[in-house]
Amino acid sequence: MKTERHRKILELISDNAVTTQEELMAMLSDAGFRVTQATVSRDIKELRLVKVQSSDGRYIYAKPTQDRQTGDMEGFRSIFTQSLLHIDYANNIVVIKCRTGMANAVCVSMDQLHWKGVVGTLSGDDTIFVLMRNEEQAAEFVDQLHKISRK
Repeated sequence: MKTERHRKILELISDNAVTTQEELMAMLSDAGFRVTQATVSRDIKELRLVKVQSSDGRYIYAKPTQDRQTGDMEGFRSIFTQSLLHIDYANNIVVIKCRTGMANAVCVSMDQLHWKGVVGTLSGDDTIFVLMRNEEQAAEFVDQLHKISRK
């Protein structure tokens, strides 16, 4: 049932300019799906739907672009190499120093790649902390980042 509902949601937002969860609930109801607002909210999160500005200026639900969903390595490489100052790690924490104002953009781009072993990230203005599962994965991650920065 959930898979069918998700498929229908994707169809509905592709065929219609859906601006609110209430609109989506009504459309699902018309299609024979009995859902609550909480269910629709969870579905939106699970499908990673985003709101984008339509040609008429309204914000509507849309499927994520390919690079938002699976990551864009070339985009990451570009912003990373232009911003990077230094990479180091201690135990299972990786620290990435960036040019002032660039850490958040690098971090967002990095998060979209879903790196193996990354538990979470935190960025400030010029520094990114990456929490890894263990020290071995931290060392591997730093090696990968060094390789990317040299290409």
